[in-house]
Amino acid sequence: MRYFIYLSYDGSNYHGWQIQPNANSVQQTLNQALTTILQTEVTVTGAGRTDTGVHARLMVGHFDLTLKERENAFEKGQKIKERVNSLLPWDIAVQRVVPVKDTANARFDATSRTYKYYICKNKDPFSHQYACQIRATLDYALMNKACQLLFQYTDFTSFSKLHTDVKTNNCTIMHAGWEQQDDNLWVFTIKANRFLRNMVRAIVGTLVDVGLHKTDLEGFCRIIEGKNRCIAGQSMPGKALFLTDIEYPNELFF
Repeated sequence: MRYFIYLSYDGSNYHGWQIQPNANSVQQTLNQALTTILQTEVTVTGAGRTDTGVHARLMVGHFDLTLKERENAFEKGQKIKERVNSLLPWDIAVQRVVPVKDTANARFDATSRTYKYYICKNKDPFSHQYACQIRATLDYALMNKACQLLFQYTDFTSFSKLHTDVKTNNCTIMHAGWEQQDDNLWVFTIKANRFLRNMVRAIVGTLVDVGLHKTDLEGFCRIIEGKNRCIAGQSMPGKALFLTDIEYPNELFF
């Protein structure tokens, strides 16, 4: 039986989602907890990877488990959730574990992913760990105009980490824009069918250059069309980035 596991985590203490040698990762921590409670080797395949320090309000993964005869798959999922949460550290929490079709794939069947990036202007001890402080005044109206230009493109090589092993740098962006949360906090929300490594933080860094009037709208387009990471803006700190949603077709579920 295949299960989807829905979880959230504070990425501050981890070198990203994916298992890597000599570094603490969310995937490794989750695998170890599941392996302990289920008494069999479990490997969770994630819907994607988040970088060092990046958080997830919602991450989805899948794993396979052999059930005992006549065991209810939904009840088993609930028990797994309760038991694994008792072993996981405070900064990783499982929301639900649900059975899915045997062919369901948390990574390849996702139809969209949504990220949010937070920027604050004033020093705030309660947002320090989860927002990027920029003291300069940003032109968010102009930044939102630049966001609309993203829909004209599909090749986002200029916003991709160099030397990655993906077959294509094409993505379809469905939503992108800035909204003010309160007097001190702005949030950038972006939704796409897929994202390249470092893509969101590079887009935010380039939009910040627009907001500082270092780059105009024509220059923003030239950056995308240049397909060169070196001409785009800096990669913003990971601590302010959250994976917030992943969507799947209904037919994957019972």
